[in-house]
Amino acid sequence: MASHGARPTGHAHADDAEGRRRVDLLLRGLRELGWTEGRNINFVYRWAGGDPARAKADAAELVSEKPDVIIANSTMALAAVWNETSTIPIVFLVVGDPIGQGFVSSLARPGGNITGFTAFEFATSAKWLELIKEIVPETRRVAFIFHPASGSYSDKFVQEIAPIASSSGIELLVSPTSDAAEIDHALAAVSGEPKGGLIVSPDGFTTSNRGRIISLAARYRLPAIYTYRYFAADGGLLSYGHDNNEPWQRAPSYVDKILRGANPADLPIQQPTKFELVINLKTAKALGLTIPPQLLDRADELIE
Repeated sequence: MASHGARPTGHAHADDAEGRRRVDLLLRGLRELGWTEGRNINFVYRWAGGDPARAKADAAELVSEKPDVIIANSTMALAAVWNETSTIPIVFLVVGDPIGQGFVSSLARPGGNITGFTAFEFATSAKWLELIKEIVPETRRVAFIFHPASGSYSDKFVQEIAPIASSSGIELLVSPTSDAAEIDHALAAVSGEPKGGLIVSPDGFTTSNRGRIISLAARYRLPAIYTYRYFAADGGLLSYGHDNNEPWQRAPSYVDKILRGANPADLPIQQPTKFELVINLKTAKALGLTIPPQLLDRADELIE
């Protein structure tokens, strides 16, 4: 049986090591279920690099090849393929708000041709601000950066963060960023006095530009928090969010079911079950920060 899976992604470039590592997790899981690339399954890959226009073009091309299933990584990638097909089964990964954005009708019975794995719970975003305050109690301004297209759900993060900011006497700067210059402007605006901090929305654009964001946060000496571990591994101060390996390890079971005849409409949307706090101690030292002992004890991983 020859089957074809296609994966447009809004989270990475083709040379992104983290993106490749996640694909390896997916392929390993499929091999364990009896699917070996080049023998009974073939893949066509597309890497949109956080560019909505490129994702749209990739989606049209992939759908034209009539694959048996499409694996869409990120909200941006899902929106692109969803606009191209209502019949080809789609398994999405790392999508924040599938109901609110109209992709599915419910988590239990998604309906249509889409199922998959959500990325986070919006309520956890309040924890981001609390963690910055715990490390730097004198923080008085925090910028929240996001991409308006690939992070279109970011208003729900703001709804959770804003009340905590207000009650803590912190000015929240909601900063949409669509290119490198806007990233630089947003971080420069929150640097200096009074003491500033940074929250980075989890979306395809910020992930693809994480090197620039981490570098600028270091330049402006901003305590910054991210959702995914690989930001901290790449030099970010700390991350708090779902275990990013989890959806890639769980997705093969859904791909397998669909290839064997299951209807995606009957496969419930799965939510994350593992969350992790990762702290980069080298970055903390470079910023002149002392991480409170109680926070060190709570961390799932310390990077030195």
